[in-house]
Amino acid sequence: MSPLEQFEILPILQIPFIFTNSSFILIIGFFFIYTYFLIKNKFIPTNFQQIFESIYNTTLELSYANIGKKGRYFLPLIFVLFFFILLSNLIGMIPYSFTVTSHLIITFTLSLTIYIGFNIIGIKKHKLNFLNLLLPSGASIYLVPLLVPIELVSYIFRVISLPVRLFANMMAGHTLLKVIAGFAWSMLSVNSFIFIAHFIPLILLVILVGLELGVAMIQAYVFTILTCMYINDALNLH
Repeated sequence: MSPLEQFEILPILQIPFIFTNSSFILIIGFFFIYTYFLIKNKFIPTNFQQIFESIYNTTLELSYANIGKKGRYFLPLIFVLFFFILLSNLIGMIPYSFTVTSHLIITFTLSLTIYIGFNIIGIKKHKLNFLNLLLPSGASIYLVPLLVPIELVSYIFRVISLPVRLFANMMAGHTLLKVIAGFAWSMLSVNSFIFIAHFIPLILLVILVGLELGVAMIQAYVFTILTCMYINDALNLH
């Protein structure tokens, strides 16, 4: 089977609309986020509560470190964004599951929503002065014709680079895992010497699974921290 077959969107139920495996994973993600708001915090936290508190503290530090004191206004957004991407990435590591963040339409929708949001915030706060974002502070007036087009292209490509980074890393990692696993499986059906050698790709597969788990967490962190930086640019310009 093709290593890319795991990314195929398949229908599960035919109701008034087509309910797919992608829809199912998205509902699971939103269910866990909703569960967080139903948890009654205890003085001595449970293991489940400790996990949510760790995620909350991470997003809290990201918000204040990259946005400043105004980061508290964006904390709900940053928390939900980080938790949703992290959960989607980790669910995709479960065998026979589905990785929604390996589809560009999902990551691009997240990125486009954020992009439109911080542009609205910047324009509402700074009006026409928001265009100062295209000119780095301290730049010479003679470099304006050169710097403004470069900054404009860079600014527009934020909405493209942010989702592509997440989508490409998740898709490439899962494809590599499937290729190595398929290679090990094929070696089982050959002669005895090759059968013994199949342990080599299996060991490599275990290492790659650990690496992919790290990538799943890092990519959620990178997506979130870049979002914080873009919001900070919209609030404070250069």
